[in-house]
Amino acid sequence: MSSPAAAPPAPSNLKRIVAASLIGTTIEWYDFFLYGSAAALVFNKLFFPDSDPLVGTLLSFLTYAVGFAARPLGALVFGHYGDRLGRKKLLVLSLLLMGGATFAIGLLPTHATIGTAAPVLLTLLRLVQGFALGGEWGGAVLLVSEHGDARRRGFWASWPQTGAPAGQLLATGVLSLLTAVLSDSAFGSWGWRIPFLLSGVLVIVGLWIRLSVDESPVFREALAQAEARKATQAAAEKLPLVAVLRHHWRDVLVAMGARMAENISYYVITAFILVYATTSAGVSKQTALNAVLVASAVHFAVIPAWGALSDRIGRRPVYLLGAVGVGLWMFPFFALVDMGGFGSLLLAVTVGLVLHGAMYAPQAAFFSEMFATRMRYSGASIGAQFASVAAGAPAPLIATALLADYDSSTPIALYVIAAALLTVVAVGAARETRHRDLAEIDASADAESATAPAADARAV
Repeated sequence: MSSPAAAPPAPSNLKRIVAASLIGTTIEWYDFFLYGSAAALVFNKLFFPDSDPLVGTLLSFLTYAVGFAARPLGALVFGHYGDRLGRKKLLVLSLLLMGGATFAIGLLPTHATIGTAAPVLLTLLRLVQGFALGGEWGGAVLLVSEHGDARRRGFWASWPQTGAPAGQLLATGVLSLLTAVLSDSAFGSWGWRIPFLLSGVLVIVGLWIRLSVDESPVFREALAQAEARKATQAAAEKLPLVAVLRHHWRDVLVAMGARMAENISYYVITAFILVYATTSAGVSKQTALNAVLVASAVHFAVIPAWGALSDRIGRRPVYLLGAVGVGLWMFPFFALVDMGGFGSLLLAVTVGLVLHGAMYAPQAAFFSEMFATRMRYSGASIGAQFASVAAGAPAPLIATALLADYDSSTPIALYVIAAALLTVVAVGAARETRHRDLAEIDASADAESATAPAADARAV
């Protein structure tokens, strides 16, 4: 029988936990988005100089996509050990890996210096970034979700989600400042390195904050119960991955489907738009960066509001509103960008990110409430990160290729609309999880495990 759920932490303690998760996710997303922006703006010239400009951009986005390919591996490794050792230890490791790889990119010689070794090393460092981020997201949102109470879980768990727009805001802001004060030649020669090297300072701050928080009480309780069962039943727990696929395979599929529109729309709106606006709409690089910068600030502000709304009306209604909204917005989005003015571009990106926030905000609580504690890190991470390979990874690549083939935004809009329809189906088939007690999920999983044949047990 499950023991009573741990009492919610004091507000001051919960705020410290939220701050620790938020600062970590902000730094990780800063590193990840910085690469995406640099891929759109300078990496095609620095690491693929012999290619046609658009082909160079495609190759640059290909190294960008490699980071997504490593995220499922990160989800598996960090999920396994996060469910075994705890959330906090793995979050510290993910921050060190991401920050170290980003700092190293800032020191990387270009193609002009070391030839083809430059893009190879760039790709390897991008793999490390993706591996780290694959383990970061699940641990950060779970640390908050498992500390908070069910009544306001959507609101509190949405704060680590603001790390994405905060990281985007920080990365775009630094790049925008540098492009404003430096000439194109100076930025292309050495200025682009500054944001990557700044990551080293940010990681030190993030580690100091992250090391100050306690492990999730829900995890500690579940670990104690698992040890007690092991002692009395003389059977080892199943691997988290095995347990997830046995007890929560439907939830994994729902999470993957839910991520399609959220992931694809985000990278089209924030990464691909830097290419489209500057090449097809005649907008300057500085104008495009400024539009994304302001829109990211709005995105940051609306995510907690959407999270709070999901506590009132449910995770599914808010998520569905975002998916349908993003799909309907795509044609107006490109029409506004094609107008070529800063105001229309800002409106296009801002509305797109506000609608995206309706999906992204409840996602943390929604996915956390699907899985039992001893498989939650694995389940949430696998569902989220495996979807990123099919969604976020190729999104800028596909959008750029469609633009090259058709010289029109219509196929790109239809691409995002198709993803939105898939997300509507997935979330529509899901069960509402609002106010679900995490201890009750553990009790249900324990009951199913108890009735399973003993031979089905597997060693850790």
